[in-house]
Amino acid sequence: MTLPKRLYVEVTNRCNLRCRTCVQYRGMPEAPGDLSRDEVMWIADQAPGVKSIVLHGIGEPLLNEELPQIIRGLKDRGLYVLFNSNALLLTPALSQELVSCGLDEFRASLDAAKESTYAAIRGSDKFSRVIENLATLIRMRKESSRPNPHVSAWMVGTKDTVDDLPGLILLASRIGIDEVYLQRLVYPLDGPGYGAAESDKVISNSRKEVREIIAWSASLSRRVNVRLTASGEAVLPGSLCGNSLEQAPWRRCRRPWEVAYITAWGNLLPCCISPFSIREYDSLILGNVFEQGLENIWTGEKYLEFRRRHRSLNPPECCLGCGVEWSL
Repeated sequence: MTLPKRLYVEVTNRCNLRCRTCVQYRGMPEAPGDLSRDEVMWIADQAPGVKSIVLHGIGEPLLNEELPQIIRGLKDRGLYVLFNSNALLLTPALSQELVSCGLDEFRASLDAAKESTYAAIRGSDKFSRVIENLATLIRMRKESSRPNPHVSAWMVGTKDTVDDLPGLILLASRIGIDEVYLQRLVYPLDGPGYGAAESDKVISNSRKEVREIIAWSASLSRRVNVRLTASGEAVLPGSLCGNSLEQAPWRRCRRPWEVAYITAWGNLLPCCISPFSIREYDSLILGNVFEQGLENIWTGEKYLEFRRRHRSLNPPECCLGCGVEWSL
């Protein structure tokens, strides 16, 4: 069995926000921790065939002071490097470092196009600062004559945010963001949700008003030359559907064979979405890379059993409520 093609490496699980769609809102299952540059390089070297590394998980990557050195080390290995960030800590000096060290993608988690929505979802009144920070990053990229980092703005689609989608596209056009990404809401099926991650916050293409917002947003994005995408490059309305329209949709997911997610403490989880879809965190841990090594876990019986169940009509619980088409 080949080793994973992509690694998610949680360079920190600390965060400076408590967003209402994130598991941080209900409390972290692991103690606060950061990975060092040396630890990340060691992890990367555990998967010699890996092509790209995502430096986020449940936490804000910019809180790790070694982040630029981590990116440089991974770029020296020829890897594609990206991460999500709330951009609150994106100072001009750090923006310059991210441009110069060769970061491939910077994904800004915004969830909003205006102050009020941002404050309601992300619990912060710093929306204007975030937009200014992103504009500075884009300006520095342009001044450097470099094509990267590609900058995208991400929105978790809920009943509280979807009305902001057209405004987010216009905002992206104004400051030079390359892409707007609409992501499905994930919440646990095994009990009450948390914050805005509840079943009653899910948007569906069965609602006429949602279809109209998405159709208008798609048309607007073409006019202002901002790419609009959704989970797994799916057609936008389809990406918002639940998984009840098809039997065992989880079997179409390839993550158990292609992706590994490693937390700030070295625990290997099936994917970065799984902590959002289940409350029993311990059931997600397939091993610890610092104790067992990546290859031993990846080819071990526990992971093999996870994959066997994933192909069945009785999948691991974390897969039951997950979307089928997810971005990598």
